[in-house]
Parts: sequence; C-alpha cells; structure tokens
Amino acid sequence: MPYAVRPGEVDAYRSALERALDGSGPALAPDSAASGPLPDGPLPDDLALVVSTSGSTGSPKRAMLTAAALRASADATHERLGGPGQWLLAMPAQHIAGTQVIIRSLRAGTDLLVLDRFDVDGFVSLTTQLTHERAYTSVVPTQLGRLLDAAPESLRRYAGVLLGGAAASPTLLARAADAGVRVLTTYGMSETAGGCVYDGVPLAGVSIELEDDGRITLSGPTIAHGYLADPERTAAAFDLSTPLRQFRTDDLGKVRDGVLRVLGRRDDVIVTGGMKVAPQVVQDAAAALPGVADAVALALPDPEWGQVVALALVPTGFGHVERGTSDAVRMSERWTVRQVRDALRADLPAYALPRRVLVLDALPLRGPGKPDRVALATLPGWQD
Repeated sequence: MPYAVRPGEVDAYRSALERALDGSGPALAPDSAASGPLPDGPLPDDLALVVSTSGSTGSPKRAMLTAAALRASADATHERLGGPGQWLLAMPAQHIAGTQVIIRSLRAGTDLLVLDRFDVDGFVSLTTQLTHERAYTSVVPTQLGRLLDAAPESLRRYAGVLLGGAAASPTLLARAADAGVRVLTTYGMSETAGGCVYDGVPLAGVSIELEDDGRITLSGPTIAHGYLADPERTAAAFDLSTPLRQFRTDDLGKVRDGVLRVLGRRDDVIVTGGMKVAPQVVQDAAAALPGVADAVALALPDPEWGQVVALALVPTGFGHVERGTSDAVRMSERWTVRQVRDALRADLPAYALPRRVLVLDALPLRGPGKPDRVALATLPGWQD
C-alpha cells in the first residue's frame, strides 16, 4: 500500500480503509509524512488511520484516528445531509477530506465514483454516471467556483455539496444559492476526522467551546487519540482523560445564536499599531465588493505599524487564466489602495483597512485548496 495515494490507486486505498474499519487490517498511513512502521509504545486499541496534518505551522503532525472515530464522523455527516447516498471523490484521497469521502461511501454501501484529477468536464461526465437517488460530493472553494462558472447544472444533481479546505467567501456562497445548489460549509481538520461543524453547527455528538481569547476547542467522538509518537504535542493540544476527547485548535472564532464563525488561525491574526485584526473579517468584506471573485488578507511587515493589513484580490472573470497575464495587470488600475480603503470604509474599522493591495489572476494555493499566505507575502507588485 503506497503512502501517497496517487491517481489510479484509490481502489487499493479504499480496500485498506475497509479492512481498517472492520478491525481486521493494520493502521494506515496515507501520505509520506505519516509513513514508516508504527513505533513501539501504547497505541489506541482500534487504531485505523494515521493521517498527517497540513504542516502549515511547521513539521506535520500525525493524527491517530480510530475506526470508531471515523465511523462516527461518516454517520453524523449522513445524518446531517439527510441520509446515506452515493459519493463522487473530486479531491486527493490522501487528505482527510478525501479519505472521508471514501469512508462515507463504505458506510453507505454505494459505489464510489473517482475523479483522478479535477477538471470541470470530468466532473460533469462522472456526475451523469451517478446511479443513486441521493448523491453527494466534497469540493474546495476553487473547485466550486469553476463548476459554478461552467456547469452549475451538474451541481444541482447533488443532494449536498460539502465545501471545505479553506474559507468560502459570502459571494461564492450566494452564487451557489442563486444557482440552486445545496452547499454546506464544513470546518474541521485531521485531528477531528475531517469536518465536524457544518454551516457553523456541530455534528451530532460534537461540541464547541471558546477560550477567553476566542480559541476554538472541539470535543466529541470524532476527535483523534493524539499524535503518533509525539507525546509533547499531544499533551499541548488534546485532553484524552474523558470519554469525549477534546482538541484545542489553532483557530479563533465566535459563536452567535449557536452558530460558529471561524475568524482564522491564531498565528494569522494581524497586529497593526497595537490593534488586532482577524483576516477573515477583512476577506469577507472584500469578497463582497462588486468585481471581486476572491480575497485573502495577511500581515506584511512595516517599520511604522509593526504589521499592516495587506489584501490580495482576484477580480471577477480572472480565476482561470494564467498568472502574469496583462488582463489582470490592467485590472489593478481599478483597485488602488485608496479605492480599496474607500470601498471598505463602511464595513471595517479604520485600523483594519488594507494599507497594501495586490491584484492577481489566481491565488497561490497549498494542500487541498488553502490560500498560501507565505507565497503571497513574497510576490512582487504590492501597492502601498
């Protein structure tokens, strides 16, 4: 069984997952960061999967998920969606989101359709091959945007489209709703067996707590049993002393009327002139502007303010062209720093208004579709 699940190898991975869920197979390590023999020492009794985190804050951690946790996640997802159905896998299998699509298919007892490499035509073709009355898929915002641009009718075939991997802009969600597509935003990570909060509401058995600074803690049956061979980081992030395990995320959020809003990672918070700015708040305001397809806020160093709010914009209509095209450069004339600040002034406090702007034809991405802020910070062309 290869550790990196490449196109064409999903069937073997699916069979290995099936054995693991039944308790008759070894623990799985679906990517290179989780490879190698299991170390000596205590392991969960029904360990089924070792899956690496994204490693966005340093070396990847290897979350240990039991068969019970994986089953709980899949079953709770089907309960929220309205019942089991047939799944189309449209993202890499080695990421926890892709792995969970396979597990949900196994739990539903339906045939899994696999799109080896994402493209709109392939997605549309596989959608026509669905045989179950209820069908589901899971995508990231970039994929959803492309499908809404070219083939929204294919998305209407699905009883639910899970959207995760990165924050979705309100504009994108509004487009999906206008197209009659049922999208459920998901929040979760490898340590929670994938998405465990849908549309801001936790799945059955999962609970949310916020620490004094807004840090999100999740608990429930889907939580991992810590990190493989890493007791120090396990102790820092997990409480395994109770039946409902707890996991302290690296994210900040707020809850209103029982609905969680994720504000972004703690280490992404921008501290400018002593004021703290949550990037998600800036991104949501910017993405709602006419003519903006996507937006990412990040911190850039500044000698006067320490950090400043920087905003990368993708204009509408330029999500699929090659980077560096003259069209996107010309669009930058519409989005000077002054124009962006004026457009956002009614929605953001003065200290949160961007002081630097970069216009791109596509955002650099990492992992399953997360904006790459490190890469963005090094790109040329920032206006100030």
